[in-house]
Amino acid sequence: MSPSINSNIVIDMQNISRSFLEGEASFKVLDNINLQIQEGEYVAIIGQSGSGKSTLLNILGCLDNHFQGDYKLMNKDISSYSDKEVSKIRNTIIGFVFQSFNLIPQLTLSENVEVPLTYLGIDKEERHRRSDEFLEKMKISHRKNFFPTQISGGEKQRCAIARALASHPSLILADEPTGNLDSRTGEEIMEIFNILNAQGKTIIMVTHDTKIANSIPRTIQMKDGFIVP
Repeated sequence: MSPSINSNIVIDMQNISRSFLEGEASFKVLDNINLQIQEGEYVAIIGQSGSGKSTLLNILGCLDNHFQGDYKLMNKDISSYSDKEVSKIRNTIIGFVFQSFNLIPQLTLSENVEVPLTYLGIDKEERHRRSDEFLEKMKISHRKNFFPTQISGGEKQRCAIARALASHPSLILADEPTGNLDSRTGEEIMEIFNILNAQGKTIIMVTHDTKIANSIPRTIQMKDGFIVP
């Protein structure tokens, strides 16, 4: 059943499938995915390479709209929106954190945090204020004028999280956020996500690490394009 307008269901997927062409053949990566996630949930998506978890995350994040089925994000029917409208939804509702950090090397940490705020049309003074606020929350404000090449992997990921939070998103999507970090730094980053969830943020995290998945309240296991019951 589709959620009502007052529902606290953030994500509602019904019969989502996704296929890719390989030469003249069609290869199905996702097969009839049904998924609902409530506001404030903390969810791990786990599965082997090729299971479809990254493809699912791309659809969840409105980075891929070439799917079959129905997807409602915050009660918005994604398939009914233009690319420009989907881009706006993505920039205002979702904060992304990636394994490779995706920081722009030519920009300082402060400037990196401000990039998505610029796309949202937020004025310069407010961009600076938010950048300072979230770098402080991530405990790297002392590095704000450094460039990504001058800091550690853990600091890069803290900056990436600050950037994801600066637009005040309703949903945080994290793709292997500890994958390029040593175990101790990875634990520190996971503690940040735990705190964010305790503060009410909805978080969906793709991981191949069963230890991390077991520490997250809800786990969705994928195999061969299906969600394992």
